Amino acid sequence: MLIIIDDSNVGFDFIDEDNIDLIRINSIGWETEKVNVLVRIADKNIFNLVVDAVLVNENCCSHTNYNEIEIENAEFQLDSETGIYKIRVE
Repeated sequence: MLIIIDDSNVGFDFIDEDNIDLIRINSIGWETEKVNVLVRIADKNIFNLVVDAVLVNENCCSHTNYNEIEIENAEFQLDSETGIYKIRVE
């Protein structure tokens, strides 16, 4: 399986665990940015990820506020307890 993310600045890990395939995109939100990422497997577009993130420094601590997170062109569910988006790929 070949996973392609259209922006070379977006780092990710692919994890195959317990018969579930996970894509962990861990490079978004470390700075104030707006990203639009196309995720493809081989030559098939799977989904677009749109993120508007703002890095905030308060009381000697930094954290990220996410103004917008959108997943386009795919069915998904957000697990409100973990913050993990589950995206169905066929």
